[in-house]
Amino acid sequence: MQSRFAASPTTRRLLLKVPEITVYFWIIKLLTTAMGESTSDYLVFHINPYVAVVFGCVGLVVALIIQFLATRYIPWIYWLAVVMVAVFGTMAADVAHVVLHIPYIITSITFAAALAVVFFTWHRVERTLSIHSIYTRPREMFYWATVIATFALGTALGDLTAATLGLGYFPSVLLFAVLFIIPGVLYRFAGLNSVAAFWSAYVVTRPLGASVADWLGKPFLGGLGYGDGKVALVLTALIVIFVAYVTVTHVDEPNEAAQPSEVET
Repeated sequence: MQSRFAASPTTRRLLLKVPEITVYFWIIKLLTTAMGESTSDYLVFHINPYVAVVFGCVGLVVALIIQFLATRYIPWIYWLAVVMVAVFGTMAADVAHVVLHIPYIITSITFAAALAVVFFTWHRVERTLSIHSIYTRPREMFYWATVIATFALGTALGDLTAATLGLGYFPSVLLFAVLFIIPGVLYRFAGLNSVAAFWSAYVVTRPLGASVADWLGKPFLGGLGYGDGKVALVLTALIVIFVAYVTVTHVDEPNEAAQPSEVET
């Protein structure tokens, strides 16, 4: 009997829009989180913050439209969408604090609750949170809603540890680096569910990348003070290089033969 999770040719094309989880995925993901932090900070603090948010929102909408219209995984389209999520997600957290004067602890709790709601709804409706089961439009929408929520939460958490808790940027980098590694270690040696391990690490990539960007760009809280603009340009160049590499080598092409499994919840 054919599994009810086996994708038809039509639904399988949607599966090809999410990259395979390789070391290059994590490298580019961390670069985009750092780039989004530095770019957002530069725009918000060097131009009108409301204009910056509108710019970021428009860019995000356009990038997601392109991603949803694509019929297969195309690296530059997928990562453009992630970059715009990084920029806008950072702006959402920063504007809530800088403009609305909402404490980081409140924004962290709020974005954490929003992420929990997205996860709960996604699992309640689709019975899985596996990225290997994203072969329908609703699951693709849940996936990107989750990505947006993780970026906003991660930005708030990074600022919370560095500023509110007084750790500074570099200790925050070390803290989140350890938290990023833990899910992989538990998956490898303690049998942690692969989906739980993936999303746990994914959430932490945002505060980790943001803390690295702040440490490099900011002149306070232990930062090196190179400037947000310069850091953003360097990170953008690195993203372009790695995306070009995976485009040419196809090392992150999804495994079309792999079928989603009901145990991947």
